[in-house]
Amino acid sequence: MERKAWISLVACLMAFPLFSQGIRDSVFRIEGVNVAAERIFMKEQAGMKQTDVDTTVLQNKVALSLSDLLSENTPVFIKNHGRGALATASFRGTAASHTQVNWNGISINSPMAGMVDFSLIPVYIIDELNLKHGPASLADGIGGIGGSINLHNRAGWTDKRTISYMQGIGSYHTFDEFLQLGLGSDKIRSKTRLYHNRSKNDYTFVNRGIGNIDPHTGSLAHPIDTNDYASYTRYGLLQELYYRPRPDHVISMKYWGQYADRTIPRPTSYEGPDNSNLNSQQDTDHRVVADWKYYSVIGKWMVRSGYSAKQLDYSQMNRVPGLGLVPAIYSESRQNSLFSTLAYSGSRGNDLSYKGTLDMNFHKVGSADSVSGTGYKGRRNEVSMLFAIRKGFADRLNLNLMLRQDWVDGERVPFIPFLGVEVRLLNGADLLWKGNVARNYHQPSLNDLYWQPGGNSGLRPEKGFTVETGLEYQQHQRGHLFKTELTLYRTDIEDWIIWIPSYRGFWEPRNISRVLSKGVEYNLQIQGNLADFGYKMAATYGYTSSVNYGDPAIWGDNSYGKQLVYIPLHSGNMMMHLNWKNLFVTYQYNAYSERFTTSSNDVTRRDWLYPYFMNDVSAGGSFHVKQVNFTVELKVYNLFNEAYHSVLYRPMPGRNYQFVIMFQI
Repeated sequence: MERKAWISLVACLMAFPLFSQGIRDSVFRIEGVNVAAERIFMKEQAGMKQTDVDTTVLQNKVALSLSDLLSENTPVFIKNHGRGALATASFRGTAASHTQVNWNGISINSPMAGMVDFSLIPVYIIDELNLKHGPASLADGIGGIGGSINLHNRAGWTDKRTISYMQGIGSYHTFDEFLQLGLGSDKIRSKTRLYHNRSKNDYTFVNRGIGNIDPHTGSLAHPIDTNDYASYTRYGLLQELYYRPRPDHVISMKYWGQYADRTIPRPTSYEGPDNSNLNSQQDTDHRVVADWKYYSVIGKWMVRSGYSAKQLDYSQMNRVPGLGLVPAIYSESRQNSLFSTLAYSGSRGNDLSYKGTLDMNFHKVGSADSVSGTGYKGRRNEVSMLFAIRKGFADRLNLNLMLRQDWVDGERVPFIPFLGVEVRLLNGADLLWKGNVARNYHQPSLNDLYWQPGGNSGLRPEKGFTVETGLEYQQHQRGHLFKTELTLYRTDIEDWIIWIPSYRGFWEPRNISRVLSKGVEYNLQIQGNLADFGYKMAATYGYTSSVNYGDPAIWGDNSYGKQLVYIPLHSGNMMMHLNWKNLFVTYQYNAYSERFTTSSNDVTRRDWLYPYFMNDVSAGGSFHVKQVNFTVELKVYNLFNEAYHSVLYRPMPGRNYQFVIMFQI
């Protein structure tokens, strides 16, 4: 049955596309389908694979987190610990720390853990979202062995004065509120976004982690449980200021502050008392970035400075009679980062362009557990230089050479080159062959090196070598756009870092000699208009083989040559959007094959996650009353009430609903 389902999915992918357009300033607008062919033969992106997420996707996911958007609309696999809980990314079968995430040009990866919790990033604050796959991420910095995810905000100079408000009400006592205020002129522009999300998150599920034997029949029965101790709340502010004194000067400042408080449910296998293992986490984030861009006759100059601060408090409590709540763990982490960038780009004619950047970053962190008395303090200095030169030849061939050199704490890391090639196969047609070859390099995180107990200061950095090739085709005809892309990649990673149990009774990171990640990514896109109907249809398919070729003495003989844990071999998604006049409907489908939770891939154990196929649908309409635009929408998630897990013993919700009302002046 599973094989037939995947064959059907691949067949659907051959018929339904993934689309990509420029993102509008406000994600509240629900409009008709605008069909415009993008230029895909550009020397600045020769050999690079980049995915730009469409405005319709941002509109449809505006009340959700970035983890939901990525898992349902891109090839990135999200390891989700539950609704509202920790969500990390695996890009092309790599680890969570191998995906670099940038907000308006500054990294938001934790210098301690090296990764990003995507459940804490609301789609609402994003104007433009793009993914650079594999070595294409070297344009943003080293470390993105899997790729990079880039979040951008835009001024929207054409929107002089706007007020937008959205209210969402959903299952499990979920409430979402969003407010956006925009004010400005041709020279100065201010945008303010406020948001508040909260939920009891108390959905019910069949607890397959616990089984009771019926004394009469002898059959195994699983109880119905409630997702207790899983509530969350989040407050946030995004303030943007833009100043354009002359057409060739643009100055901007952006501040993003957020507070999140959530309780963490116990695993479904837990059978202890209700007054023990009570977990909670609070995240407080402040990020600010300012930049100046000058467009001179000889090129473009850009100066950027940024600051990021994070406070993370985690506690595990037990209720003791007579004493109340007594902490078993009370951990406080502090992270502070400074970012500086100087960049210049120029060109000679239409066939040659070049770019140089200098980045200097500083990180200071500290962690302490007041119960155990353990903790550490650490710091890191990073300097990175990039030089890129791109050359086009007679509209048939583009070459893209990027050279990057980094220093970490004063020590030079290996030189990182990238060579991308793009060939137009048919004169005057957008049929392209593209490929690249590149190295990459990833430093251990500060937790990897210094965490107590378990940090390993002797860890070696991870080194990757990637070869990538593919075909891309686009055609725009009679109000319809068709675009497809096929990519094959192979990444050989040495000294992969993995945390494993040690003989000393705690987990510690170790280097394993080799992981081989290879796979296929396929996108197909179509959109257009038929009479009064506009349509967009989209699909992606990914085949991801990420295999352990490490030392059997560390992993065990049964793990050698096996798929890494939690990485699905097959994944895919499809979206269809149809609008007629002021009405619209969107259907979303995504699927994942089986995932293993043990390195031996033992299917006889219960520690195995079965495939699942998810269906969501939404429908609504927009209405105009004088100067006010109203939009109402009903969303149904997990339409067929499928029981599934993304992480072992962490159940996901069944069928649930959300009603959204928006207005914009």
